[in-house]
Amino acid sequence: MDKNTWIGFGLIAVIIIAFSLINRPSKEELERRRHYQDSVAYVQQLEYEAQKAAQAAEQLNQQAVQATDNTTADLQQQVEALYGAFAPAAIGEEQFLTLENSKVRLLITTKGGRIWQAQLPEYKAYGDTINSLSLFAGDEAMLDFVLITANNRILHTKDLYFEPLPIVLTADGAQQLTLRLHTDTDAAIDFIYTLPADDYMLRFNIQANGVQQVLAQNTNYLEMHWNQLIPQQERGRKFEERYATLQYMYKGDDIENLSESKNDHKQVAGRLRWIAYKDQFFSTVFIADDALTSAQLSSTPMPKTSGYIKNYQTKASLAFDPNGIQPTSFRFYLGPNHYNILKAYDKGVEKADRLYLKRLVPLGWKIVAWINMILVIPMFDLFMSWGMHIGLVILLMTLVIKLIILPFTFTSYRSTAKMRVLKPQIDAINEKYPPEKMQERQQATMALYQKAGVSPMSGCLPMLFQLPIVMAMFWFFPTAIELRGQSFLWAEDLSAYDAILTWNANIPLISWFFGNHLSLFCLLMTVTNILYTWINMQTQATGNDPSAKVMKWMMYLMPIFFMYIFNDYAAGLSYYYFVSLLMTILQTYIFRWSIDDKKLLKQMEAKAAKNAAKPKKSGLMARLEKMQREQQAYAREQAKKRSR
Repeated sequence: MDKNTWIGFGLIAVIIIAFSLINRPSKEELERRRHYQDSVAYVQQLEYEAQKAAQAAEQLNQQAVQATDNTTADLQQQVEALYGAFAPAAIGEEQFLTLENSKVRLLITTKGGRIWQAQLPEYKAYGDTINSLSLFAGDEAMLDFVLITANNRILHTKDLYFEPLPIVLTADGAQQLTLRLHTDTDAAIDFIYTLPADDYMLRFNIQANGVQQVLAQNTNYLEMHWNQLIPQQERGRKFEERYATLQYMYKGDDIENLSESKNDHKQVAGRLRWIAYKDQFFSTVFIADDALTSAQLSSTPMPKTSGYIKNYQTKASLAFDPNGIQPTSFRFYLGPNHYNILKAYDKGVEKADRLYLKRLVPLGWKIVAWINMILVIPMFDLFMSWGMHIGLVILLMTLVIKLIILPFTFTSYRSTAKMRVLKPQIDAINEKYPPEKMQERQQATMALYQKAGVSPMSGCLPMLFQLPIVMAMFWFFPTAIELRGQSFLWAEDLSAYDAILTWNANIPLISWFFGNHLSLFCLLMTVTNILYTWINMQTQATGNDPSAKVMKWMMYLMPIFFMYIFNDYAAGLSYYYFVSLLMTILQTYIFRWSIDDKKLLKQMEAKAAKNAAKPKKSGLMARLEKMQREQQAYAREQAKKRSR
């Protein structure tokens, strides 16, 4: 190697050594890293010992049942060594206690002091006409709090046995159950559940009684572990998965959620007010009176064969006073995603303290959500209060919506009719000016529109005005729990698809996008949509224009495309669109009867003559003509430059 090569290698070595020296951690940084690694290792060791302690306690608990006087003392010593001051709670017999009202039935176990099962008597799971709907049962849900003892033992409340105190009835009719976690002193921790007489909201308090001596020094928080599997409750799993998500609200009113379709994990640095484990129509919401901090959230989709939709997991910290002066207070909402029920929890509450649980019901983008809140939902509630069948309610809503957007629809149709009667004159202009003279063609067309008093945009704007209302209905029906379980004609459940044909074979493309069923209301909607397209196409001559013919076939393919989308959607939504299309077809024929093309042409010709005598340009037409003049001037300028 030559001299330059050796110099190059030397410079590289100097740079590497200098970079290493500059980025070498300081003694303080090395000490912090060592301390962190030691802390992690220590916590992992404590967790490992806690798992061993739980396994040993389970074995001791089994041995205690068969213990003799000779072995009782040995067992007691082993338990005290593993659990320290909480040894009295390490061994026990699991008992189940019930709190229930007309809305919720809760089964609470003394092992872990947790809710073992939550049922909603007013609802049934799909396919089960006997048992009440269960949000979770057994190990499908686990609420656990970590206790770090004074002798550095890590214990989990899920492994400890609580003593149940008698259920008491409060002055306002609520049922109150206290589960007490004893120690070997007078110190104890109480889990207090309070269920109101007629509500989905459960109050849950953790009250310490002098445990500052048995817990680690400076304990001022509890670490919470909350896991829950979400069972499939509805007929359409694919559709249910779209609405099942873990949502959470920051202190304030900012609400976010994890992904509905894939594994998602997030570590939240801010303070959370609540965390919701949400299904399509039901939610379990953990609400902190103060805040949840250092939250780690996880959402995992479950395999179809498991019978579950999602697996939600949360780790978070909660303020805790071991002296017992201030209880740690929470609430659980265990109930339906019913807009009015959730909205009522903010009634009469200061804005800073509002929960905004109503946002668990997805109502669409902001303007669409406002239409749902101020128009669609109140109208739906009004018709439901009349005691009519749900099918008639949807029919009546469709009629009212069509009447509301009728002025926009009529304006759009009239504008289309004007363009239609002007088509012979536009064709004449196109023949006069070939494509090479596009600017002259556009100028002549704009002049014709101006004389006739026609705006090319007048047919589009009315459609844009009615689009938010159409979108509001699209969001409303799949999330309206009132449709759940309601039958109409052949549809057993208007909140799910109404299959008239099913198959088990996996057909490529069809099964992936279309599913393994055919929904009748969706089929009727598609056929009606094709019919409506055909009716509109009869007034639009394509001639020999290839692009017009392609557009015509595209219009016929759109209903087929929508059929693929709506086949899995709620039958109530497809029924609404089916009825709406029938009404639209009827409107079209009424419009055709009321608007005579010959009379309309005479009116436009009279207006054109009037405008020719007194030319008056609209703002839009003036701007279009100005743009054309500028384009022509620019084209002439470019032509002059090229000629030079």
